[in-house]
Amino acid sequence: MEKVQAPSRLQLAREVLQIESEALTTLSRRLNGDFLAAVDLILASAGRLVITGMGKSGHVARKIAATLASTGTPAFFVHPGEAAHGDLGMITAQDIVLALSNSGESDEIIALLPALRRKGVRLICMTGREGSTMAQEADIHLDAHVEKEACPLGLAPTTSTTVQIALGDALAVTLMDARGFGQGDFALSHPGGSLGRKLLVHVSDIMHSGDELPRVAPGTPLKDALLELSRKRLGMLAICADDDTLLGVYTDGDLRRTLERSANLYDLSIDQVMSRSPRTIGPKKLATEAVFLMEQNKITSLLVVDEGDKLIGALHLHDLFKAGVI
Repeated sequence: MEKVQAPSRLQLAREVLQIESEALTTLSRRLNGDFLAAVDLILASAGRLVITGMGKSGHVARKIAATLASTGTPAFFVHPGEAAHGDLGMITAQDIVLALSNSGESDEIIALLPALRRKGVRLICMTGREGSTMAQEADIHLDAHVEKEACPLGLAPTTSTTVQIALGDALAVTLMDARGFGQGDFALSHPGGSLGRKLLVHVSDIMHSGDELPRVAPGTPLKDALLELSRKRLGMLAICADDDTLLGVYTDGDLRRTLERSANLYDLSIDQVMSRSPRTIGPKKLATEAVFLMEQNKITSLLVVDEGDKLIGALHLHDLFKAGVI
């Protein structure tokens, strides 16, 4: 068989993307009241959204279920073959079933319809044929019709599965918006991994406090202050009044600048060399905001103060790395 040249391969790949892109544009224009009816039905439900499908549509159904569940709509996937052998018991009368099939004639799903009707379950079907059995039996039909598959043979599900995924995403995002699902809600659904850490970790969760704080009183000889700076190993030193009010900060960088200006550190007090306008952050701020402040100001540490400007903590860039925020 003659080997396909690289330019021809690229052309074929571009044609696939073009076909699927055009199908999505057509889908966007075709959305109508049926889509809104599906959204309203799901919002009004006291149960879960159960997604099912066979073959490639089954793989898409799993993805849609996962997206819905992570964006505020309780959802899970049920394999139609397993449903016919006991898993149908997972579906209650309060649930809604979203069934996917490009042909709309999936035997495994059609076989479940009588049992679902006896349970009183409402049915949304996403198919590529409005005249199909599943479309006719559905309470609401979502039209996922495509003119052609991107597969040159017209056999492998390509454009049709892309449209199914996109329609599922549109459903999930619309429901997410309707529920007022925000960043905090999203974080609760994603406590693991970097996403959860970025959205859930606050400064108070990872800051140093108590005896770990590098601090001295105003008037402290610089040589003594440097011992505290060295012991606490946070690269900075807070200068605080007796009532914990933050007066200033002294950093490793300040020490280098002091050495450049003065040959004798023993003649200096911390008041003479400290910065009186330290960068600070509140304990309730997200750790990601601390990262932004550090990057913006090109610093590696921050002091944490309460609303009265009293020192309560300290945060170093290494703490953010350790917490997995960056």
